[in-house]
Amino acid sequence: MSGIYIHIPFCKQACHYCDFHFSTQLGKKEAMVQTIAKEMVLRKSEVEDEVETIYFGGGTPSVLSNKEIEFLIQTVYDNYKVIDHPEITLEANPDDLVSSRAQSRSLFLDYKNAGINRLSIGIQSFFDEDLKLMNRAHNAGEAEQCIKEAKQYFDNITIDLIYGIPGMDNERWKSNIQRALDFGLPHISSYALTVEPRTALKKFIEKGVVPDVDDEQAQEQFHILVDMLAEQGFVNYEISNFGKPGFFSKNNTAYWLGKKYLGVGPSAHSFDGKNRGWNIRNNPTYIKKINEGILPIEVEALSQSDRYNEAVMTGLRTVWGVSLEKIEKEFGLTYLDYLNQQAQKYVEQGLLQLVDGKLLTTKKGKFLADGIASDLFFVD
Repeated sequence: MSGIYIHIPFCKQACHYCDFHFSTQLGKKEAMVQTIAKEMVLRKSEVEDEVETIYFGGGTPSVLSNKEIEFLIQTVYDNYKVIDHPEITLEANPDDLVSSRAQSRSLFLDYKNAGINRLSIGIQSFFDEDLKLMNRAHNAGEAEQCIKEAKQYFDNITIDLIYGIPGMDNERWKSNIQRALDFGLPHISSYALTVEPRTALKKFIEKGVVPDVDDEQAQEQFHILVDMLAEQGFVNYEISNFGKPGFFSKNNTAYWLGKKYLGVGPSAHSFDGKNRGWNIRNNPTYIKKINEGILPIEVEALSQSDRYNEAVMTGLRTVWGVSLEKIEKEFGLTYLDYLNQQAQKYVEQGLLQLVDGKLLTTKKGKFLADGIASDLFFVD
């Protein structure tokens, strides 16, 4: 099975923390949609398996009209083998879902009729002070209103929440989680606020306008999140993702399990099992090249060590862990022995555990998984 990721590189405004590729100039939106469709046609020979998931990410895919969404989904069906009842996710921002376009209540029906069956809503926080600090386009009232509306039409809804925000104490974080739980949502994705280079947030912190991120508090808030959601029956199936049984993201799960996926649109990444590719991060150049029949993509052939490192990194982030049998089968005894040797100190520290032949993070080690994984990497 394969997945198709469609990157929509437009946003109404720039969030202060974001370093994803996007543009706030929407004038080329129609041309971009047509070009993304052309890229799908140009690359259809790359996907031989059936397509199980279609994911609209960004950027902000909810800036697209319903006709544009329908057109792109139809392009997938016209050029790829798609399973019956694929998971089709649309990332959306609250301000788009409660805009005048949505007030008629037809927007959610339009999404469903287009084939969307899963909504991923970028809430981030239910408090205005947090939203203003991050320069989100919506307010707290819109955050709550859009979920209430969406639940009337969709069962499969996930929201994003951010922890570790400067000025957000643990009590406000608990209130954020509780508000999400009160809506009865089946899935929550939650991430620590990270300060990326060349972002407005980075500059504000350097100038002293905004306090720096407190890593210790972020770790505390992560554990609060894990405990509160576990009490309500959520499975923390990947470090940043919590789902009720039957509502795990199929798109994201496929990525963490090393399945193939095709990424289309500017800056989109692809993986065919042995090679990783990424499209150019420039909208005008992307449009020009695709319309000339040229794929503006850079491809890296992954070495055996690269693939081993990726298997360790993604495995440790999930409840499925790193299978020692799989490591030996795919990479050989040298890599297995190295993994066991490097992991031993973390097992002794109570950060990793070996269960049924799989290396897993403990509750104590989960927040530190990326750092632990990097220490298990094999460097040629």
